[in-house]
Amino acid sequence: MNPLLTSPKPMFDSLQYLTSPFKEADVIYLRQRALNPPEDSKEDLYHCLTFLQSYNGSQATFNSYRREVERLLQWSWFIQKKTLPELRRLDIEEYLEFCQRPPLPWIGTKQVARFKNHQGERICNPDWRPFVSQITKVESQLGHSANNRHFKLSQKSLQAVFSVLSTFFNYLLQEDYGELNPVALIRQKSKYLQTHAYKEPIRRISNLQWDFVMETVELNAEKDPKQHERTLFIMNCLFAMYLRISELVADERSTPTMGDFRADADNNWWLQVTGKGNKVRMITVSDDMLAALKRYRTFLGLSALPHVSEPAPMISKIKGKGPVTSTRQIRFIVQDCFDQAHQRMYEQGLKEEALELKAATVHWLRHTGISEDVKHRPKEHVRDDAGHASMATTDRYIDTEMRERHASAKHKKIKPE
Repeated sequence: MNPLLTSPKPMFDSLQYLTSPFKEADVIYLRQRALNPPEDSKEDLYHCLTFLQSYNGSQATFNSYRREVERLLQWSWFIQKKTLPELRRLDIEEYLEFCQRPPLPWIGTKQVARFKNHQGERICNPDWRPFVSQITKVESQLGHSANNRHFKLSQKSLQAVFSVLSTFFNYLLQEDYGELNPVALIRQKSKYLQTHAYKEPIRRISNLQWDFVMETVELNAEKDPKQHERTLFIMNCLFAMYLRISELVADERSTPTMGDFRADADNNWWLQVTGKGNKVRMITVSDDMLAALKRYRTFLGLSALPHVSEPAPMISKIKGKGPVTSTRQIRFIVQDCFDQAHQRMYEQGLKEEALELKAATVHWLRHTGISEDVKHRPKEHVRDDAGHASMATTDRYIDTEMRERHASAKHKKIKPE
């Protein structure tokens, strides 16, 4: 069986289905045996599993590391016919070339689960592929479909390959399963990764677009408060406190509650959030955001302000009880607001601005909130509220230099006087 003409089977299931590494390695090996993995490949599986399960504190991190480790192992076993300790720098360079141009049978056109339940057992999903060709939101809205012939690995994805695999091989070194980190030996990373001599612009919506979005949400809240008072509160949280959507929903890391809003000794209000990397931070709550919180709580029939350790979910389900647990649901809510605002702008003759809004995603609200705040607040304060690991990340939101640079060139003459 030619591995370039057929798609490999998935290897690693979701966290909740993984058992002990020894037992799981046997199960995976039996699934993959038909593709003739190399001898001693069961040891590869064991070390991959122990590495991945060490990231069980964050589903997103586990998923990201699983994707990169799984792809490498499939390529190493079925294309190179090598186990992990046998890989060298030249192998990894070949692998990077492979990732940028994988064979068509390895490329899917939609995200699907690796495994599914069948008669009480977990079986491989035949529709799963190691790589997925994706299209932009605007292309999807225009009725375009993904095509595996148009697959392209983004620079962000390539950076993830370098980062995750370097961490993985360092782990194998510490476990005495290998003699070197072949990723660290690649000197000319610039051959694969682009660098920019300029700051890439932050993707955000304009103040006019935000006005239309909020006006739309407020009108919806007046017409259908049961459905849209929650929507209004969500939009305020995403913009005013630049939360990530993962910080609004309940997951294995935390369950955001009303009790996470708290006042200090000076009666200044803060929100405690568990963010990326399980890092807990305190976000300042402005007067406007506090008013938005009071409005939402009053609608829910709660006291205007929460009390210490109040267990009520921060974002509750509309139907049923308990907190919202799906980031997809939040995305859908925000996208619906964007779509309605886009339609209103278009009807009012603001076609160009409306088209820009059509490309917006949920994360643009975080970018927009930070971009606006950094104009007026000390950037150190914005950094801490946003949970940025370094000031360099916050500096990306300061665009005064670009504006000044363009202003100085705006009236240049092609024919100097």
